[in-house]
Formats: sequence, C-alpha cells, structure tokens
Amino acid sequence: MNIPRYDKVQVGDALPTLDLPPISRTTLALFAGASGDHNPIHIDTDFARKAGMPDVFAHGMLGMAWLGRLLTNWAPQSRLHRFDVRFQGITHLANAISCTGRVMEKRDADRSVRVEVQSSNQHGQTKIAGDAWISLP
Repeated sequence: MNIPRYDKVQVGDALPTLDLPPISRTTLALFAGASGDHNPIHIDTDFARKAGMPDVFAHGMLGMAWLGRLLTNWAPQSRLHRFDVRFQGITHLANAISCTGRVMEKRDADRSVRVEVQSSNQHGQTKIAGDAWISLP
C-alpha cells in the first residue's frame, strides 16, 4: 500500500471511490453471521413487513464498515484516529452503494487530515455521512 504523504495531500483531494454491488439477502445474512447482529429486521422479510418496512434492509454498521474500508484502502487502519458517522437513510435491498471521501482539512500539529466520507445509492440518496481523522507520514 502506498501511504499518502502529508506534504503531498491537499485539501480537496478525493479518495478513490469504493463502488459496491447491489445489496442482496446473502450479503445481509453473511454480515449478520460475521457481526453477531441477527436482528430480524435485517434478515426476516415477514418481520420487516410487520414493522412497516417493504422488506429487509442493510445493517447500519455494514454501511459504516464499507466507509471504513474506503478509508483503509487509502491509509492503513493504524493511522485512523477517529471515525464518526451519521446514519441518514435506510439502505434497501438492491441498492448499489458508492462510498466517497474528500480531504477537508489539514492539521500541521500532528500531521493529520480530516476526511469527509459519504455513502450514496445509485439514485444519489445519501445513506451515511461522516468524517475521520487520519495521521500521515
């Protein structure tokens, strides 16, 4: 991995986009197993419909994990010092998610950058937005 260098990174630089395949029931079942989050709203269609939803939908933490992957594809996890998100919309089945990030601030004192991140579906609807502080060499 080529770690971005603090002196080369500029405010406004975009991270390489992470495009994901459409959400499937298999993805939700695998994430439920991996995370231990077996909330039926994410894996049981009948339960989701009784709760007023059209069908099951993705775990919020799955979406956050994808944003984490965006960040750690750019810089090693060991350099990630803070990561905060706001959940802004439900990620439904068949949504194809695109994760993006942009450097918004540089802090000379500790050679770190603040990166704003966002995930959106194929219709341009924001699902999760947040930011992270990453230290760079």
